Amino acid sequence: MRIHLQHETTYRYEFEASYALQALRLTPLDNGNQKILDWRIGTQWGATMTYGRDAYGNVLNMLTMDRAHTELTLTLTGEVETQDANGVLSGVPEYFPPLFYLRETELTEPDEPIEALAQAAKEASDGSPLDLGHQLMGAVRDAIDYQTGSTDVATKAGEALAAGNGVCQDHAHVFISAARVLGVPARYVSGYLWGGDGEAYEASHAWAEAYIDGLGWVGFDVANRLCPTDAHIRVASGLDYFEAAPVRGVRRGGGNETLEVRLVVDDKVIQQ
Repeated sequence: MRIHLQHETTYRYEFEASYALQALRLTPLDNGNQKILDWRIGTQWGATMTYGRDAYGNVLNMLTMDRAHTELTLTLTGEVETQDANGVLSGVPEYFPPLFYLRETELTEPDEPIEALAQAAKEASDGSPLDLGHQLMGAVRDAIDYQTGSTDVATKAGEALAAGNGVCQDHAHVFISAARVLGVPARYVSGYLWGGDGEAYEASHAWAEAYIDGLGWVGFDVANRLCPTDAHIRVASGLDYFEAAPVRGVRRGGGNETLEVRLVVDDKVIQQ
C-alpha cells in the first residue's frame, strides 16, 4: 500500500520569543516493511535546519529559530510504500543488542500493579514468547481505556495504569514496562497510522516492539490490539517516549504556548 501523509504543527506564543530550538524525529527510513518514496520537512522563513542521526540511528533534524517570532510552523509531506509483515520488523540496523532494551527509565519504571499484570499475562499464555506478547498486549489494553487529554508526555507507566485511561503512548509504556519485568526486551516506537478514512488526526501514533526469540523484533500496537500492518509507518524508536518523541524543544521567551496540529494520513494507491 502507498500512504500519503500531510502533517502541520503550529506553535503560537503569548508574547514574542527570541529563540527556539527543536529536535525533530519526524523522518522515517527504509526497512523491510516500508520504502520512503518522498519525504519533506519545511518551516517558515528565518528558521534553519540541520540533519543528523541519534544514538539509535533515528533521523534527527535540529531546527533553530534565532530571531524574534510569535509563532513557529512545521510542515511535513510524505509518501511511503508499505508491506504487511504481521508485525515482524526487518531491515533495520541495530546499534544495541536486545538486552540493552531491558533498561528501565523514569517513564517505564515498574511498580507492583505492573508486575502483577505482567505475571497474569504470563500465566495466561501458552508458554511461547509470541503468545506472551499477545497476552500482554490484551491485558494492557483491557486495563487502560483510550481517552485523550487524560495524560501527558510526562505521565509514567504506573500512573497511567492506576488511572485506567490514557493514549497510545501510555499503552506502549505499560507494555514495555511489563515486558521488561518478564525479561523480554522492549522499546518504544513513534510513527503514523492510516485509519482507513483519510480523516484529520490530532497527533502521530505510538506502539511498542518486543524482541521475540526466533522472530526478532515484533511490533505490538496496544491501542488497537494488533501487530503493526501496512497501515503503519515506523519513524523512530528508543527506550521510551522521550527518546523517540517526534518533537522536543526549548525556547527563550514567549509566555504561554498554544499548539495546533493537523495530520491527514490517506492511502493514495493500493498495490497488491
